Amino acid sequence: MFYKHIIRSDSPLDLKKSLFSGQTFSWNIYEYVHDYYYTLIKGIPLFLRQISQNDIEVYALVNKVDGICLPHFIEQYFSLDIALENIFPQNFSKLYPELWNLMAEYFSMRVLRQDPFETMISFMCAQGIGMHLIRKQVSMLTRNYGEKTIVTFRGREIICYNFPTPERLAAADPLILRRCTNNNRIRATNIILASQRVVEGIIDFKGLCDPQIPLAELRGILAQNSGIGFKIADCIALFGLGRFDAFPIDTHVKQYLGRWFNSTTALRSLSPASYLILDAEARSFLNPELAGYAGHILFHCWRKEIKKLRSF
Repeated sequence: MFYKHIIRSDSPLDLKKSLFSGQTFSWNIYEYVHDYYYTLIKGIPLFLRQISQNDIEVYALVNKVDGICLPHFIEQYFSLDIALENIFPQNFSKLYPELWNLMAEYFSMRVLRQDPFETMISFMCAQGIGMHLIRKQVSMLTRNYGEKTIVTFRGREIICYNFPTPERLAAADPLILRRCTNNNRIRATNIILASQRVVEGIIDFKGLCDPQIPLAELRGILAQNSGIGFKIADCIALFGLGRFDAFPIDTHVKQYLGRWFNSTTALRSLSPASYLILDAEARSFLNPELAGYAGHILFHCWRKEIKKLRSF
């Protein structure tokens, strides 16, 4: 039997924009009723549906996820504790009125608080490839190394897969795992090594969740691992560790910093040095404590409105 909850947000919450904006790659559209989205989190099948601008419907087989009551877990997952009016500085709309109007429909997109290990591995898969291929790689990873779960919802049987455990990926053969990484053996090896470091406690996500750790220090710790540069480290921090001050910079972000904010640094190739300069520049016109949250709204708006990209 499924437990059902209605989660109400004080401000608009757009499920589709939140789940398919390039911050997670494990949610699926329920093929029989397209209004529903589903995934497994901590082994728990979750089905979500938008029922109004501020309300979502949640179904789960248990009433707790990771020891947290389901409504509270969903509120945390979608960061409903973050007041939307605080994401951008108060004078941002006056300084950038055209951009503000362009972004208007994206303010309902929420940045998710996800599992840090899943976030790390997903973004290690994501280097230099498009969203569709990233989702394919993550799907292959879960199907080949995750535990299978069969669930019946609305009279239909669905096969789901948990995200692989660190132990399972740590023991993987790189020659086999590379089938899930676009045939990239180096990437497969780096994923195995990172998983081993999690198993050994060298990468300690519980410790890294400490909000008192300076962002530069956190980025440096994560970037010590092969296959994790500044951008992936900041993605792990932002989407996996709840550090909304982390500001990942990729080609799209560099492009919008140049076009929308007149950054001359954005004209340079992206290197560790230029990355840190761009990061500092972004904090000069964004709320530093929520720079990454705002950055993801800008990123999604750029891809949809300027680049006209549709694949997530």
